Amino acid sequence: MAKNEKNQARLEKQYYEEVLPSMVKHFKMKNIMQAPKLKKIILNMGVGDSVEDPKLLDEAVEELTVISGQKPVITKAKKDISNFKIRKGEKIGCKVTLRKVRMYEFMDRLFNVALPRVRDFRGVSDSGFDGKGNFTMGIREQTIFPEVNYENVQRIRGFNITFVTDSGKDEHVYYLLKALGMPFQKR
Repeated sequence: MAKNEKNQARLEKQYYEEVLPSMVKHFKMKNIMQAPKLKKIILNMGVGDSVEDPKLLDEAVEELTVISGQKPVITKAKKDISNFKIRKGEKIGCKVTLRKVRMYEFMDRLFNVALPRVRDFRGVSDSGFDGKGNFTMGIREQTIFPEVNYENVQRIRGFNITFVTDSGKDEHVYYLLKALGMPFQKR
């Protein structure tokens, strides 16, 4: 059932060996292809104050590169927003899309290293489901990742993490993330 063992992350192996069979059994699926699969993880960091100081965006790109292991794409404003003094086309953030091995390795670091480092951590809220089988959560500080050198951080920034699946049902994705180790709050 498992794919190429040499280039396989620990959580990917766990998905194919443990989670997939238990999901098929739990939801009484007729075929393993009905079980949801994680397609990608998107990390998105908005840096709206980079309009006044472009160096802030460079720092955000550097930090997101260290966290994800992949160079982010710089995002631009789609339209003018006068309240925030933002003009269409200005650079206001960065994002990274992780797939395959990097996705599973990031997820492993997030669940087992970064989230336990959050002060007064009681679990991730399950209110981030969008009704289409995707889950989004926010991180308030990029410093919870041990890869980020705290001495080089100029400003504490948060970012969003979106787990995109091929399922249309939130309860299937909840079961998938919980089985992979997402520390959800007690219901």
